[in-house]
Amino acid sequence: MFGKNNNQQKTAMKNDMPGQPNINIISSGSVLTGTLNSKSDLRISGTIDGEVKAESKCIVSESGLVKGDLVTKEADIAGTVQGELKVSNRLILRASARITGDIQTKVLMVEEGAQIDGSCKMGEIAATGNAKQNTTSSWKKEPEKKVSA
Repeated sequence: MFGKNNNQQKTAMKNDMPGQPNINIISSGSVLTGTLNSKSDLRISGTIDGEVKAESKCIVSESGLVKGDLVTKEADIAGTVQGELKVSNRLILRASARITGDIQTKVLMVEEGAQIDGSCKMGEIAATGNAKQNTTSSWKKEPEKKVSA
């Protein structure tokens, strides 16, 4: 009697959810230690002490803190990231963003007030992670030439 209605409710809930995006939330006041892997969108308002890998979009709110590398497809940062930031598509740094570490991204948007303490590589090469391999040769110094007077 009760099982039949319960199964119908579960089926109805599953049918209502296909178009809904999945979002993982680390709430303000929460602390996660270790590596976080996510296939869906991720919103960080708390603290993560470790690496973050998100296959979709990662949002770090103003109260959010990531102490480690952040690797994602898209990112919108208003909080603090202390580590390398690798974004394969678009990175938005809000005015309150504080980045301590190197950035690699295809597209970068920075609001006035955002702070970056590290290097930044942009474009297709940076986004694919081959930036170090491909840019090294183009930045080689020419041997110094002696000029006699």
